[in-house]
Amino acid sequence: MTSVEPRPDLRPPGLNADEKTTLLTCLDYLRESILAKAAGVPEPAVRTAGVPSGTSLLQLLKHLTAVELNWFVWAYSGADRERWDDEGAVSAEGTAPDVTDAYREAVARANEAALACTDLDRPGARSLRETPPPSMRWVLVHMIEETARHAGHADILREQIDGSTGR
Repeated sequence: MTSVEPRPDLRPPGLNADEKTTLLTCLDYLRESILAKAAGVPEPAVRTAGVPSGTSLLQLLKHLTAVELNWFVWAYSGADRERWDDEGAVSAEGTAPDVTDAYREAVARANEAALACTDLDRPGARSLRETPPPSMRWVLVHMIEETARHAGHADILREQIDGSTGR
């Protein structure tokens, strides 16, 4: 796998940025927050569930990888393949760098789809739900909500592992 470099400027967008830039910059900020929470956590702590539901830092990254690909690539862009699996724990063969690289690559593909969209109101090819295909605006806002929720989970898991708090 090739590693996709993180966005160097993690500041929020300017107050007068256009809508797509604002949404993507906010989403990228949250994506980098998730990656920062998993960075430097040794095995086996990075894959150890911190809550009874089985959620670990690597499992969150695996889930978000599939969600990015499913909404932006499969649903919105209409990729001709099966949906990506986001269920279950990370396999024993899945190292932290592999899972992190897969997430970064999914983010890059998702951003390509978003950047290629010239009309945020245009519906995508299909939906992951029993609804008509959503617009790119809806996908971006949904992914901000999804990623923010899981960033909070990652905050708690990391604090349980080594006491680290903050971004």
